[in-house]
Amino acid sequence: MKIVAVTACPTGIAHTYMAAAELKKAAQQSGIHINVETQGAMGIENPLSIQEIARADVVLIASDIEIEDRARFSGSKIHCVTIEEVLTDPLSVLARCKGL
Repeated sequence: MKIVAVTACPTGIAHTYMAAAELKKAAQQSGIHINVETQGAMGIENPLSIQEIARADVVLIASDIEIEDRARFSGSKIHCVTIEEVLTDPLSVLARCKGL
């Protein structure tokens, strides 16, 4: 399975990057290929390419705010969760993505 994800929080500092790290770790444990874009205080980092988005089975948006450039995901399966869900149980979040 291939997932592309975007993480973002209101202040764009700690939780954005913590969530990205948790998703990468959980994906590795689950045998899932994941690319994570962060939208934090430094702007968009590790931007997802159009090709990565097109090849993904699911777009995971882990955010407590509106993300930038969401329109590029139109036509994709999108699963939205809060940052807290990712920080408390990333394996469950990824399992739900598998079920879509």
